[in-house]
Amino acid sequence: MKLDITIPNLIKSMESLDYAVFKNDRKPFNLNIVGIRADNPIVNKFNDLLVIFWRYEGYWNVFQTQITTLPGSEFLINPMNKKGCAILVPDQYRSSYKLGLHRGKYLALCQEREVSVYRDNNKDFIYDYESSPIDTGLFGINCHRASAYQEVENVSRNSAGCQVTQDPNDYEFCINLYKQAQKQWGELFTYTLIKECDYKN
Repeated sequence: MKLDITIPNLIKSMESLDYAVFKNDRKPFNLNIVGIRADNPIVNKFNDLLVIFWRYEGYWNVFQTQITTLPGSEFLINPMNKKGCAILVPDQYRSSYKLGLHRGKYLALCQEREVSVYRDNNKDFIYDYESSPIDTGLFGINCHRASAYQEVENVSRNSAGCQVTQDPNDYEFCINLYKQAQKQWGELFTYTLIKECDYKN
């Protein structure tokens, strides 16, 4: 996906969907964490964007990196859940994440409250969201990285429905932001997922 992301346009896009935008800048790192899902994704690739932005002392700061908001091909064919492979529904999930250990191994934003997912259960290499049934609950839909050592080209088994960062160095930068935000604003984080077509240039 190639989008010319600007903060005014991203704010306009979020507010058009009635999503909150955190603008309080009395302390730093009041993070807006936004995933943008490509409208025409290639299966098993990192098609999507993560944009983190925050306002401090009257100025906006922004960081952007490549992610996937969709599962890898292996889990499309062999879902972990009998209802089908999880695909996060675009929405704003207020105070639904906190720092924790992904699979007990390394620091990530881990699901703390219920989210909604499409259940793609026809076991093919097509992302069948929007036409699939929706399931709401605690599913371990975390925000984590792929490899710890290098950028990987394919999603593969790195996501069964999680929001996964491609570049490990970018991921560590995100984690440091989350740590700073936690000190200032508390342990719960909001994650917002929008579609590319909802981004207003």
